[in-house]
Amino acid sequence: MNPLPTGSPIIKIDFSPPRPEPEPPVDERRKWPLRYWWSLIALVFLAHVGFIFIFGERTPPPVRPVKDVPRLQLADNASELLALEDPTLFVMPSAGDFASLATPSIQPPDFRWSEAPRLLSLSSETLGAALTGFMQSNPFAAYPLDFKPLPELSAPAISVQPAFAEHSLLQIEGDAARRRLLEEMVLPDLAYADVIGPTKVQILVSATGKIVSAVLTQSSGWSVADDRAMQLARTARFEPASGLAVGDMIFNWHTVAPAAGTNSIP
Repeated sequence: MNPLPTGSPIIKIDFSPPRPEPEPPVDERRKWPLRYWWSLIALVFLAHVGFIFIFGERTPPPVRPVKDVPRLQLADNASELLALEDPTLFVMPSAGDFASLATPSIQPPDFRWSEAPRLLSLSSETLGAALTGFMQSNPFAAYPLDFKPLPELSAPAISVQPAFAEHSLLQIEGDAARRRLLEEMVLPDLAYADVIGPTKVQILVSATGKIVSAVLTQSSGWSVADDRAMQLARTARFEPASGLAVGDMIFNWHTVAPAAGTNSIP
C-alpha cells in the first residue's frame, strides 16, 4: 500500500452508534399553588387594615375651660332704654305690650243677620266727576314727545330745458372745459328745412390757449354745418395754462325755415 502524500486530506468514518442528546436541566424549584397566593394576599390585606386601626385613630385634645374672661353686663333698666330706639317697637309684638297679657277666652255670639242687604245707590252721572274737576282746575303744561323727528325732505334740483333749443348752443367737455374762452362764441342759426344732429369736434389746446389740433369725431349729417363747426373750433381761443388740454366741442345746431328757393347758411 502506497503511503499518502504529505498535505493530503484524511477522511475518517465512525461506525459507532449515535450518542443521545443531553436533556435540559430540570428546575428543582417548586411553583406555589394558587391557594398560597390567595393566602398571602389576604394576610397582606389584614395587616394593612390592622395598621390603619392602630395608627389611624387620633384622640382630639381636650378643650380647655374658659376662665377669667371679661364679661359685659348691662345696667338696670338699660335694656328698656335701648328698646326705645328700636323703630319696630310699636309695630312688632313684644314681651311688654298688651298682647302678652293673659286675656280670657271670649267666644263670639252666634249672630245671624236676618234682614236683606240694602246697598247704597250709585249715580252713574257722578262717576269721574272728581277727576274731571281736578283736571279742569289743575292745567298741566303739554310737552311734545319728539322721540324721532321727521326727516327733512329735499327735492332734487331739476333744470327744465325746452325740448328744442331756441338758438344754437356750444358745449365743451373734457379738460378743455376747465379753461375759459377768451371771447364768447355765438353760434349762428342754420337755415335748413329739417332738424340736424350736433357736431362733435375733438380739440387739443396748447399752453398759450391756441387750438393745436381739431378733428371731427361726430357728424351732424349735413356737411355745411360740419364745416362751419370746424371753422369755429380752429378760431377759438382759451385762457393760458401750464400744459396741454384735450376736450370736445359739441355744436348743438338750431335750424330755421329757409327762404323760398334757398337751403344754405345766411
